[in-house]
Order: sequence, then C-alpha cells, then structure tokens
Amino acid sequence: MARDSSARGPRASATVPMGPWTVPGPARASVPGPLPGADAPGAAGRPVVWLLAGYPLWWALGMGQFAYWLFAVPMAAELVRRHRTAGLRVPPGFWLWALFLVWSLLGLLLVPLDMPGTVPGGGGYGGALLRVVNYLVLTVLLLYVGNLTERELPARAVVSALSVLCLATIAGGYLGMAAPRFEFTAPLEYLLPPGLASDAYMQALVHPASAQVMDIFGYDSARPKAPWEYTNIWGYMLSLLLVWLVVGWVVQGTGWIRWGASAAAALAVVPAVYSLNRALWAGLALSLAYGAALALRRGRVVLVGTCAAAAVAALLVLAASPLADVVRARADTPHSDDGRAATNAAAVEAADLSPVMGWGTTRESQGSPDSIAVGPTSECPGCGQHVIGNAGQLWMTLITTGWVGAALSTGFFALVAWRYRSTASPVGQGALLTVLLLFWYMFFYVALMSPLAVTMVAVALLWRDGEPGLRRRGAARTRGGLR
Repeated sequence: MARDSSARGPRASATVPMGPWTVPGPARASVPGPLPGADAPGAAGRPVVWLLAGYPLWWALGMGQFAYWLFAVPMAAELVRRHRTAGLRVPPGFWLWALFLVWSLLGLLLVPLDMPGTVPGGGGYGGALLRVVNYLVLTVLLLYVGNLTERELPARAVVSALSVLCLATIAGGYLGMAAPRFEFTAPLEYLLPPGLASDAYMQALVHPASAQVMDIFGYDSARPKAPWEYTNIWGYMLSLLLVWLVVGWVVQGTGWIRWGASAAAALAVVPAVYSLNRALWAGLALSLAYGAALALRRGRVVLVGTCAAAAVAALLVLAASPLADVVRARADTPHSDDGRAATNAAAVEAADLSPVMGWGTTRESQGSPDSIAVGPTSECPGCGQHVIGNAGQLWMTLITTGWVGAALSTGFFALVAWRYRSTASPVGQGALLTVLLLFWYMFFYVALMSPLAVTMVAVALLWRDGEPGLRRRGAARTRGGLR
C-alpha cells in the first residue's frame, strides 16, 4: 500500500494508482440528474452523494448514524477491489490515524477495569465497540473519497450534497421550534428487541424527534435537533454545513441558487439562537473571521468592508428583536458549566492515571461536583453519576485512549491542516476551515459520528485538491474520449 501520495516528483507519480477507470455504460441514462450546481458523479461516487444528501431519509427510517455503516459496505468492497488492482493511496500523516485505530482496539482490553473515583462496572463493551466500529467506518469513508478520481466523484457533487444536507438541517431547526414535541416511531425501531429499543441512548439514535425539550431557564425550552441525535450535534453540523452551503452555492453558485443559498444562510440564524448552543455561536463567529481573513489576503478590502457593515446592521436588527433576549438569558444562565468542568477535569485525571492506553471507554463519575453522595433519583434522574468524556471529543479521547491516543488523533488532523494551509481553491479553503473547526468544537461537542464524517470528507477533499498531478491525469483521460 502506498503511503503518502502527496509527495512530489517522478517517483510520486508511480505510486498514484492508474487502475481501471469506471466508464458508465448504457445504465448511465438511469442516473438521477445532478444536484444544483453539481456535476453528476460516476457510479463509484454515488454512495457518497446518496449517503450525505439522503441523510434526512435515513434519519426518518431510524437509521441515523447507522447509515454510515450501511454505505461503508460497498465503499469497503470498492477499496478492496482497488487495492488488488492498483493499490490504495493514503493521505499525509495517515500513520497517525492508523495508530489511533490500533490504540482504540487495544483499549478494549482495559474496559473491564474499574477506574478510581468512578462507579464500579460503569464501563461497558457496548459503547466501546460502537465507538471503534464508528472509527473504522470513518476510515473507510476517508479512503473511499480520497481514492476516487475527480471524474468518479466530482468535488462539486460532494459540496452540493453537503449543501442539501445544510438546508435539511436549517429546516429541521425550524421544525424543532414550531413543533418541539414532534416525534414518531421509525421503521427500524419496530425491528429492534424491546429492551434495546427502549434504551435511552439507542432511542436518541433511532427515534426521530424534532427537538430536545430541556429546563434551562426554569421552564421547558425547545432546542432543535432534527435531523440529528442531539441539539449539540445539530449545532455542530449546522456550523460545518454552512461552510459548504456558502462555498458551493454562494461563492460558486449563480443566479437564483446564489441568492437562495444566501437567504437560507441568513435564516439559519434564528434556530441557531434558539438552540442555545454557545459554542455554536462562537464557532460561527470564528468562521466569519476566517472568511474575512481570506478575503483580506486576496486584497478584497471593499468586499470585507461591505460585509462588515452588513454584519453590523444585522446585529443591530437582532439586538432589537426577541432573539437578543434569548442570547442575554442564555449568557446569564450557564446551566451546565459546573458539570462540564467537573467531567472535563475527571477526563484529564483519567488520562493522568492511564496516560498510554486510557481506559478503553467512558465511565460514570461517583456522585456530583458537590458531593460524592449525590446520585440519580426518581425526582432527579440527571443528578450525579455524570458520564466522563461526553462533554467533548477531546475529553472522550483522553479517557478512552489516554494522552497518547489523544495526541495521535489530534495530531493527524493538525498535520493535514498544516500540510494544506496554503490551499487556494474555494473547495480547499472550505475543507481547511472544516478541519480547523474540529479544534474548537472538540472542547465542547463529541464529534462522533456525523461531524467527524464531514471532517473526514473535508480531509479527503483537501488531500485530492492538493494533488494537481492526479487531477491533470483525470482531465487528460476525460479529454481522451471516456465521456
């Protein structure tokens, strides 16, 4: 298997697979039309587009994140075929991610151990195995997108699929606001054993609902989550997908597509505020700052000034609207800050106790930040015994794989971001921002499964965008009559 195909020179060109190109035959006529502004993908690239653009359907069927598992099967089969015929390419620094996978697998040996200061037997193989399988599925997605050529899977098709998913997320936000109690039993739920289907965690995965209704201000508040499992995941996904909506349909779009996408991005502000996700608000601000920096680097001072003036005007309008009251109320009500701080500190302590391998899975803390005697009751089922590692991807990685595993995981994404820091194309810059946002949200939100899937797709697009030699070969073959 070829390792880092981003190397330059004649020797690197020999490692780029030039195996059989997928040439659609008569069945091409049955392929659905391309998404707005997208080139139609070849047969090999359709699973990625169907997975991303069709995610709201998979959510409604109760599959949710298990849809990644389903689509990983044909992706893995195609990777095996390519490995046998032409070899596989891997992105720069993939050895770091591969070692992280090994660390996660070896961590399963530590699951039966009891961690000091946690509930005895609080760990379990169910969550640990689910986590490892998710990481393996994400690896398949990364290698699959990265090994397909531009003709088999045009970057514009991927960007448009992510843009469609962004529109569905915005619509889900408004659904959560308008009908916070909306939910239904998905088909997959009927197929699960009653004991498994009634499990709280499994319910979040397979039971479609429009919002999480939570007591934050002393009364029930509806926080949108459709079509995702939790409100925090909804906020994380909205932040990532807005990047691709802007890149694909605002920057690269034309006519009604550009204006419609701009209006949708503006409308996303309302459910974003009502989600009460403070990390999301800061993440959106960081994304705007990133875009402004890119524009200034290109000398577009007038554009930045115009956008800044429009942003100030929008803030003034928002300040006079009911949204400002929501923001002020959220700022005055930290709600979960103490609990998060306690569990994050416990994750660091867990990594200190087992720095090399971690503990294999998350654990439940004994008591609460106030007293070790505090625990769940019928009147307060959420009191005490908080899950250590559930407050962010970094904290989860620390307790499950230790300091070494956390360094391997974050090191991979840091190396990719650094390697392609000078990318100049709109798709490359959007992909770079997606990867960089991981380093913000990892302190607040768990990235498994969908946010990390979008991040892996971004890594693959960065990797492909950084290999002009491979793109030129694809273009040459297209000009040679393969169409």
